[in-house]
Amino acid sequence: MFSAVDVIRAKRDGGQLDDEQIDWVIAAYTAGEVAEEQMAALAMAVLLRGMTPSETARWTKAMVESGKTLDFGSVGRPTADKHSTGGVGDKITLPLTPLVAACGAAVPQLSGRGLGHTGGTLDKLESIPGWRAELSDTEIARNLRGPGAVVCAATEDLAPADRKLYALRDVTATVESIPLIAASIMSKKLAEGTESLVLDVKCGSGAFMKDLDQARELARALVDIGAANGLRTSSLITDMSAPLGRAVGNALEVDEAVEVLSGGGPPDVVELTVRLAREMLAHAGIGDVDPADALADGRAHDKWREMIRAQGGDPAAELPRAQHVEVVSAPESGTLTGLDAYRVGIAAWRLGAGRARREDAVQHAAGVRCLVKPGERVTAGSPLLELHTDSPDTIPAARESLEGASEISGADRTSTPLILDRIAPRD
Repeated sequence: MFSAVDVIRAKRDGGQLDDEQIDWVIAAYTAGEVAEEQMAALAMAVLLRGMTPSETARWTKAMVESGKTLDFGSVGRPTADKHSTGGVGDKITLPLTPLVAACGAAVPQLSGRGLGHTGGTLDKLESIPGWRAELSDTEIARNLRGPGAVVCAATEDLAPADRKLYALRDVTATVESIPLIAASIMSKKLAEGTESLVLDVKCGSGAFMKDLDQARELARALVDIGAANGLRTSSLITDMSAPLGRAVGNALEVDEAVEVLSGGGPPDVVELTVRLAREMLAHAGIGDVDPADALADGRAHDKWREMIRAQGGDPAAELPRAQHVEVVSAPESGTLTGLDAYRVGIAAWRLGAGRARREDAVQHAAGVRCLVKPGERVTAGSPLLELHTDSPDTIPAARESLEGASEISGADRTSTPLILDRIAPRD
C-alpha cells in the first residue's frame, strides 16, 4: 500500500521512484485520490531533483494508461507523426502533413491550440471556412484510410492524467521541468497510436528552450521515452531565434502554407518541411520517394485540398483579412542581422492572433507579416513589418513589443543554420 506522502518524501530526498510507486501515484491522482497540493509538492520535487530516464519513461507510460489509446493498425499504411515544441510562425504542420501523406504514409496529427506567443495549429486551420477540429475516433480512422492525413483535436479520454497535471504545473511554477515536459509531450503521442514520431525541438528566443544545451537535453529525453516505449523516434533541433517564414498569425500562416504547397514560399519553411518529411518517411520505411518532388509536382497540394475537404473545409474559400493593416518602418539602412522571434510573437499575440487564457477567442486575421528577413537589405523608412488586426486599439501595444526587435548593421549577417542538431536513439 502506498501513500502520497511517502512518494513525495522519496523524491524530495533525491531517491528514484520505482515503477509501482509511479503507476500508483499517477492512477490515484487521475482518480482524485491524491490531492492537488500533494501532486503539486511532488511536481516541485521532480523539478528540483529530476528523474532518471527510466523514471521518466515509466511516468509517461502511466499517463498513457490513465486513459484509452488509439489503434490505427487497420489503416493499411505505415503511420508517422511530427510534434513541434512550438515557435513563432511555425506553420510546418500545415504543408508537412499532406506532403507526407502524398508520399504514402498516413499522418495522424493530434494538435493543440495556441497559448501566449506561440500559435496553435488548430487555430490556424479554423480560419478556413467550414473546417472543424473536433473529430470522433471513427472519423479520424476514416480520414487516415482516405486522404491519409488528419489534423484534429485530441479527445478528452487520451492521457487524462497529462491534462490534469499540465494545468497544475502551469500554476505551481513547475512547467520548466524537462522530465515533466517530455512526459507530457510523449504521453499524448503514445496514446495517439502512431508507429513513428519525429520531434522538432525549437531553440532560441521564440522557443521554450532558449539555449542549445537545454534543447538537446529535452530532445534526448523525448527520444529516450520513445525508445523505451517501442516507438520509432528521432528529433531535430531547429533555430527559433527569428520567426519561421514571413507570416505570423492564423490565416496569414495558412496563406503561406498554401504558397509552399504550390511550389513557392519562404526558403526556410520549404527546407524544414522537406527535411522533416524525409525523416518521417524514413521511419515509416518509405525511402524511395523524395518529398521535394511531391512538393514540386503538385501532389502535396492536391492532398491538402482533399484533407481540408474531408474535415468540412473549403480549400478554395477566401481566408479572413484584417480590417486594419499598419506598417512598421526600418529605423536605418543596412542589413537586417536579427529579428527577435519572441518580440514578434508577443506583437502578434497583442494584435489578437493568440490568447492569454485557454477560453479566449482568437482573431483569425490578426498577426504580423515580416516583409524583410534576416540577411536581407533594408533602407531607412522602408517597410519592415506589417501589423494586421481587427482591433486598431491594439496597435500601440504591438508596436511597443517590437521595440528593439530588429537589428540592422552595415555588415553582412553571418547565417545561422536552420537545423542545429539531430538526436537519434541510443545504440
